[in-house]
Amino acid sequence: MTTSEQDRTTVRDADPARTEEDGAGPSRPRRALHALSRPGPWRRGRVLAAFALLLGLVMLSHARIPNGFKNLGSLVETFLPWFGLFVPVLLAAALWRRSATAVVALLLPVVAWLSLFGGLLGTSSHAGGDLTVVSHNVGAENPDPIGTARALAASGADVLALEEMTPKAVVTYERALATAYPHHAVLGTVGVWSKLPLSHTEPLDASVLQGMFGPLGERQPVDASSDSIRAIRTTVTTDRGPLAVYVAHLGSVRVNPRAGLSTGQRNAAADALARTIADEKIERVVLLGDLNGTMDDRAFDRLTSELDSAQEVAGDGFGFTWPAAFPMVRIDQILVRGVTPDSAWLLPRTGSDHRPVAATISW
Repeated sequence: MTTSEQDRTTVRDADPARTEEDGAGPSRPRRALHALSRPGPWRRGRVLAAFALLLGLVMLSHARIPNGFKNLGSLVETFLPWFGLFVPVLLAAALWRRSATAVVALLLPVVAWLSLFGGLLGTSSHAGGDLTVVSHNVGAENPDPIGTARALAASGADVLALEEMTPKAVVTYERALATAYPHHAVLGTVGVWSKLPLSHTEPLDASVLQGMFGPLGERQPVDASSDSIRAIRTTVTTDRGPLAVYVAHLGSVRVNPRAGLSTGQRNAAADALARTIADEKIERVVLLGDLNGTMDDRAFDRLTSELDSAQEVAGDGFGFTWPAAFPMVRIDQILVRGVTPDSAWLLPRTGSDHRPVAATISW
């Protein structure tokens, strides 16, 4: 290459205009124009911001979501705590898009979730308690009822409530729990085992609980030998006075694309159970059982107006109980009236598809 050719190459490389003409890259004016044409951080991610605002509004207004379409409101409320998982997903997308608008919009669902469930992040339990109660759906398909009974007895509970027992399993539980619990009552598929005396045990068939009341509210008889009995009431005699104990296994819930959340039988039983407890003469009441629903579900508003959730008052975390392999919802409950929950927790997994729940209560 001659000296003149080297000089021309140097001039071309130093000249942005010549560089642009030769196709080597954009000129400075073009780069500046391109930078000005790109949306800024407050204009990017508007779709993400809209999703964030919608998420927050759903959590804040879940009670206003109608149930007329496939029980959509109850379905949302059943899994409401899990809506918080959308926040980190949206946050990651907002940071990737470098969208200040989306990040600010995420404040709404964060505040909404914390207002609903922030109290469950810490611990509300404390030592003490006059009585320990345990509830467990032992599962009709439980392959190890003896091991389940031993695990429950090892909990040291004063009162055990078992649901979904088969006739064959009842015999197993009666034998395995006889030493630790001298008092027990079993009607249908539910039962109570207690270290303290029991009395006035009667069936409340949750599957037809509505039919237990005549047109004027009078009680109607129920066949105590029926296998369809899924709820009972009994009185536990303590040195501090009587305690009314209800054990219930409400109707199952089904989710399918055509019907949505199918809850009719469960909802009717929950309302009837709430009316029964409202008429209870004994001041101190404990409801134990598999209610097949979370206490966020509006279907239980009447019941929660009568009773307090031990988990919400004195529990650690959400206390999810089902399915036992990977719990996603808390459908096994301990609800109280006239006594104070001191602590609430989950017991180790058994052969059932539900986790046992426990609580200590005091007068």
